[in-house]
Parts: sequence; structure tokens; C-alpha cells
Amino acid sequence: MTQLFALHSAYGLATAAAAIDAGLLDDAHRSDGIGERILVPFTSSRIPETTVGIAADPSLRSLRDRFDRIEDLDGVLGPLHPSSWEPAEVDLPILERLLTRAWDLDPRNLELFVQSPQVAPARTLMSLFPNARITIVGDGLMTYSPMRVRMPHPVAARIVRVVHADVVPGVRPLVGSTHAQIVPVPPERFAAALGETDAGEQTPEIDGDMPTALVLGQYLSVLGLMRPAEEIALQQDMIDRAARWSPRRIVFKPHPAAPPLLTDAVRARATARGIAFVEYRGGIPAELLAERLDAVAVVAGFSTALPTVHTLFGREIGSAGADTVLRMLTPFENSNRIPATIVDALTRDRSPYTDPARLQLLVDAVGYAMQPEIAAHLRPRAEELLDGLDAAERDRYFAPERLSALRLPGAPVEGTLRRVLRPAGGVGRLEEWRLTAIGARRRAGRAWRAIRGR
Repeated sequence: MTQLFALHSAYGLATAAAAIDAGLLDDAHRSDGIGERILVPFTSSRIPETTVGIAADPSLRSLRDRFDRIEDLDGVLGPLHPSSWEPAEVDLPILERLLTRAWDLDPRNLELFVQSPQVAPARTLMSLFPNARITIVGDGLMTYSPMRVRMPHPVAARIVRVVHADVVPGVRPLVGSTHAQIVPVPPERFAAALGETDAGEQTPEIDGDMPTALVLGQYLSVLGLMRPAEEIALQQDMIDRAARWSPRRIVFKPHPAAPPLLTDAVRARATARGIAFVEYRGGIPAELLAERLDAVAVVAGFSTALPTVHTLFGREIGSAGADTVLRMLTPFENSNRIPATIVDALTRDRSPYTDPARLQLLVDAVGYAMQPEIAAHLRPRAEELLDGLDAAERDRYFAPERLSALRLPGAPVEGTLRRVLRPAGGVGRLEEWRLTAIGARRRAGRAWRAIRGR
């Protein structure tokens, strides 16, 4: 059976490589002595021209060597951005034949590995190869979120497993179908694959042996999650949180797209605290940078790097603003909610979610509240958690309006007016009564005409 890996991130590529090394994908590979592994890389960034994709990044060369050959999807699509590749359904059979011929595939003996299955190009490929088994490759904390859209049954029925880096041990991802096999990649295997991406970049600006905290910037204002002034305050709070470990130096790795104004504000906060400050804009991944620095702690907003460095390398972690982000995320089903929830639960003071089973219950409950139709099977889990939460804990992770809409435990008590106006059957109660009255009047009119013989 041929395995086709449509991947776009270094994290996903490292996950796939580690799974291959651990022999987790061998059950469907070369069982009959034939077949190959094909990497189909593509660039998902908004401006691909400014990004070095996984097909060309020199630090990922050894990871690409796990595959028998590479077929670049960007080259096939030409000027069309991969996320815009949404052909008409009538064109899918034609495209299947074209790609089958171009990539020398047997579509009847194919397993498709994809990241971000809800969007193109992954969703397009899943529909384009209707006979392929499907495996979802995790991409950080987003893997623990439920599907954002309901997959057509012919697609959902073929999702047989989810392969993910086990960076939150004991917690099961929600992405994929309910019958899919969950395949966690052991942390030591994933750590080894990540280690191969260290290209030995010289970093004189961060060399030197002193207690160092690594602070990872995020650029949330560009996503519309907060205003620039709020983001500046958030990143200053990260410095305050990092100061708890008494570092003599803070290395700040800003988001690549973040403006210098954010770095200036963070620098001023560190200087005011008497801590040496170094900005690092190199290409070393945050997880490996923390190891190179021998960081006493890593602090961020809700970055995937936090649980990764903690699980893989045993680093202390902290977050700033995750609880604020949870309150500000709109709509409630925003896909950043689960990552923010996990990081907040792992890093808050005196967290009640240190037990993986309790954290799983929280993830399941939030996942149901986000997608009550797609994740309907999780409703009992949500009720179990909410039945035992006090008001402050409940409000930290669940909006009162959401609890009311889903009739979940802890929902605010409805007043008479709100109960009257609450929608029922897709329309408001008043509109329902109005339509009922109109229907009754029309039926009475027809009956009267019948009696009079008209």
C-alpha cells in the first residue's frame, strides 16, 4: 500500500517522521513487499513567497529522507494558493485521474495522511481519492480540538486513525471521527525527530552560561483576538511571569510578523526589572532553542511549544493571558479555544487539572460546548464536569450564554421574558405563536368555506 503524506508544517513532518521511526505506520506499509512513502509538501502561509516551506527548508532535509520520493503540490497548483484549491465536485474524478497518472499511484491501494482536514487542500485530497484510507497527522494542540465542520459520511467513514505527538500525555485528541484509532507518538521519538532539525545555527547573541528564561511572543492582534495595546500589556505580563524563576537573562523570540513596537515594550519591562534582555529572531524552533539555552523556564501565551518542552525536555513552563484569551475568543467555537484551555489548565497556579483524566474531562466538555452537533457524543462528559464546578471555575472556561443555549448545568436561571423569547424549533417563541395563529385562521377560513359549500 502506498502512503501519501500531504503535509505543510515542520511540526507535522516531525510527527510523521517520528511515527515512521517508531514503526507505528508499518501495518499498512509494504505488507505485500511493494509500495512506497510519498511526501506531498505544500505551503499554507498567507504569503507563500515570504516563507521557506518544508519542501525546501535545509534544516528538514533528514526528515524528508524518510520518504521514497517527493511530489510538490505547490508545483501542481501553480499560482493557485493551496488553501483556495476547492474544485467543483464534478471535476474531482478528472483530477483523480490526472494526479494518479502524474504521481504514479494506484488509487485502490492508497493511504492518505493529511493535516488540518477541515480545510483545503487536505479536504480536497480526501474527496479527490474516494477509495483511500485516511490518517490525520496532528499539528500541535489543534489536534485536541473537535472537527470544525462535519465531514461527508463517505469521507468520515474512511478516517481510520489519528497520529499525533503525545505532548499532553494521557489526553486523547478530539479531531477525526469517533471510530478512528488514536496513535500517540512516544515523546522520546518525537524529541529525536525534532533534534534533527537543529542545523547548528551559530547564535553568539544568546551564547553564555547564565540562568535564562525563554519568552515566546505571539501576534494575536493580527488575528483580531485583541487590540495592539492589549497585546503589549499581555507580553509585558509574560516578563513578569518569567521573573518568578529569577533568571538573570530573558531571551525573547517574537512572532516573525510582530512589529518592533511589541519587542520594545517587552524589553522595557525586562530592563525595569533589572534582567538582561536579548531578542532572538533566528530560525531555531522554540523547543530546541529552550534546550540550547538550558532555559530555567519557557513562558508564552498559549503556544504549542509549552507542553512540548515540558513533556519532551522537562522544562518548567508558564503562561500569561491564556485566561484573558479564553474570555475574548469569539465565536465560542473558535479553534484556538482548546489550545488556550490546555495551556491555561497546565500552567495556572494550583491547577485542578494536573491529573490527565481530569484534564481529559475538561477538554471533552469544552469540545462539546464548541461543537455540540459534531461532538454530540461528549454531552454526558460535559454534564459530568459542569455538575461539579463552582461558578468561578465554570465561568473561566464556559460562557454563560453558551451554557444557556445548550441547556447545560450551571446555565443562568432564565427569567420569564427570556423564556418567552427563547427560540424553539428554529424561530423565536413570539414568531412561533404568530405563525401558529396565522395557520389556525387559515384553517378556520377553509372550514367555513366548506360549510357554506364554496
